[in-house]
Amino acid sequence: MDTFFKSPSSSSSRSSWSYDTLKNFREISPLVQNHIKLVYFTLCCAVVAAAVGAFLHVLWNIGGFLTTVASIGSMFWLLSTPPFEEQKRLSLLMASALFQGASIGPLIGLAFAIDPGLIIGAFVATSLAFACFSAVALVARRREYPYLGGLLSSWLSILMWLHSDSSLFGGSIALFKFELYFGLLVFVGYVIVDTQVIIERAHFGDLDYVKHALTLFTDLAAIFVRILNIMLNNSSKRNEKKRRRD
Repeated sequence: MDTFFKSPSSSSSRSSWSYDTLKNFREISPLVQNHIKLVYFTLCCAVVAAAVGAFLHVLWNIGGFLTTVASIGSMFWLLSTPPFEEQKRLSLLMASALFQGASIGPLIGLAFAIDPGLIIGAFVATSLAFACFSAVALVARRREYPYLGGLLSSWLSILMWLHSDSSLFGGSIALFKFELYFGLLVFVGYVIVDTQVIIERAHFGDLDYVKHALTLFTDLAAIFVRILNIMLNNSSKRNEKKRRRD
């Protein structure tokens, strides 16, 4: 993703901050505002498709390696399709989201077996985190956060290396927890960076809302998986403590 350097901020702008700042979108043109609305609407449709995919896994146990490959394949097919083929790209986005939901299905099935409330709690927590960090990106000055993209990419590389190392050679519970929380930090950071990059690209004429929705959906799915894993771990700890007391 493109990186932009942060413009220096003056002390007067910091001291003049107020609640009205939250409603200040003067730096975002009406055209870009409409584009952002379309991106979020498409993102919501992708989330619904992912929920359908997870439900299909619960019914027919279809989630696994093949659905993961299908999701990634649909994603690359979408990115290689010309922007003017809008309906095809939308269909590929929904297909990728559906396969992604099916791939997350085993984790959701496990949470449903332990406590169905965990799924709702994880979804609500993910929605709140995504909404809050998206709002930070929307009300911040243009080009204020995209410079963090390079740092987040480095952190993501470290996270992938740790995950690969633990998968091949085994890892401790402490390392697994570190991956969860560190990964959560990385992807909520990406929500801010990706949102501002989308805004900046839209100002320069890139109004590819399907690709932008795909970018945010990837962040959202990664956050949901990590929050649900964290809640599952916490629930397992509570159940273990109860068994010990009994």
